Amino acid sequence: MQEKLIEVKNLTYVYESDDPETKPVTALRDINLDIYKGEFVAVLGHNGCGKSTLAKLCNAIYEPTEGSVTVKGIPSGTEEDGDRIRRIVGMVFQNPDNQIVATIVEDDVAFGPENLGVEPKEIRRRVDEALKSVNMYDLREREPHKLSGGQKQRVAIAGVIAMQTECIIFDEPTAMLDPSGRREVMQAIQRLNKEMGITIVLITHFMDEAVKADRVVVMDKGSIITEATPKEVFSQVDLLRSHGLDVPQSTELCHDLGLGEGVTSTEECVDKICALLGGAK
Repeated sequence: MQEKLIEVKNLTYVYESDDPETKPVTALRDINLDIYKGEFVAVLGHNGCGKSTLAKLCNAIYEPTEGSVTVKGIPSGTEEDGDRIRRIVGMVFQNPDNQIVATIVEDDVAFGPENLGVEPKEIRRRVDEALKSVNMYDLREREPHKLSGGQKQRVAIAGVIAMQTECIIFDEPTAMLDPSGRREVMQAIQRLNKEMGITIVLITHFMDEAVKADRVVVMDKGSIITEATPKEVFSQVDLLRSHGLDVPQSTELCHDLGLGEGVTSTEECVDKICALLGGAK
């Protein structure tokens, strides 16, 4: 039986304003979601659908308006519990410049463990291992501002790895990157999950990133509209379209040609078209 890492129950979150003339905004409505140890879960949806709010609640940056979020049995709600949760669940944000605090790459990666009071020898070991895990060890003495966007994001990821969190939540980590940077970061994320066993929650609006997950959670207007494997989710083309969401190009092509549902890779799409034409690739 899989070990439950994050448990979200009947979660509602309302943004309140100090301005009495500004109405409260309900960002999440009665969300129920479990994240299991070792999973790679993608949370998909439009900007403003509530997925980033959900991420911050799972990391105890926000506290629920109603319902609960527990991490390894620890309920969020107090500052002390929030600190305990953030030692288990790390977070990487959209803009890596907002997370880089030092003038040298290896010093930046060491910042988190130092704040946790880790011994210097152990910090050195963690920093080296974390940088190697994201293929940034050779640039450990480089100044962060001289790195590309993808490289900066990998440094931010290494900083969370060095804190040895069991789960990392990525809040649209590739949104500001070019295709090369996006590819670098997604390869690093997949390695963390498959090779290091770190639980991954990836907040994204890119379909080609979501198909790499074990499970896809689709959100719209503060609610979960469906969740399942990528193949099962992307078999629901009409449902996704009704919520204004796209599907991967290979999925859409095979759906429109009547070649089957839930095709999530270019290779599978090519195979189906070749079979239809009776030819070989």
